[in-house]
Amino acid sequence: MLADDVRLHITGGALSDRHRGLPYPGTFIVDRQGRVTSRFFEDFFRERNTVSNILLKLGTGGPAVQGSQISTEHLAIKTYPSDAGVALGNRFSLVLEVTPGPRMHVYAPGAANYRVIALTIAPTPFVRVSPIRYPPSEIYHFKPLNERVPVYQKPFALTQEIVPEVTAEAEAAFRGKDSLTLMGTLEYQACDDKLCYNPVSVPLSWTVALRPFERSGRQQ
Repeated sequence: MLADDVRLHITGGALSDRHRGLPYPGTFIVDRQGRVTSRFFEDFFRERNTVSNILLKLGTGGPAVQGSQISTEHLAIKTYPSDAGVALGNRFSLVLEVTPGPRMHVYAPGAANYRVIALTIAPTPFVRVSPIRYPPSEIYHFKPLNERVPVYQKPFALTQEIVPEVTAEAEAAFRGKDSLTLMGTLEYQACDDKLCYNPVSVPLSWTVALRPFERSGRQQ
């Protein structure tokens, strides 16, 4: 009997023995000496990391898409998608580059009694949002209250991975559409070395072009 996780990913037909041993995609990154330095694998044979998303994960090169600049009283924010266009099944990322203002910090996950920074993507049908991983923080000594809390006070980036699903239902829902818009919210609370400010909620949006799904590798 086929495993339940394989059963979940078989669409467009009945489950059969021909699905046994179905290869799943993977990408190896090698150096000039031919040594494997990184590898990326998928859990579904119809999903793929985009090249730009892999380069983003590796920290090589700059943004492939021009970003949007947003400023608040406390932060400068640059936001962009890893790719200008994607197809169903492409794994790509939404990126926020955040620069706190002079002598300003925002609270990182783990800070008690403060609104920690959080990126939330609004639910979109047939779009899967992976759990976000926040970068390492540093401990800040807030002298007025003699407390030590995890914060971000240097430039940092938040990266949210997204996958437009590639099921029969998703294909039907996206048919005829030439773009995908994702809405989100960045929430945070900022303080300087003397004052703490009210929590802030910043609306965000990203739009990427939708390319036709490539069926050449689909199992029949």
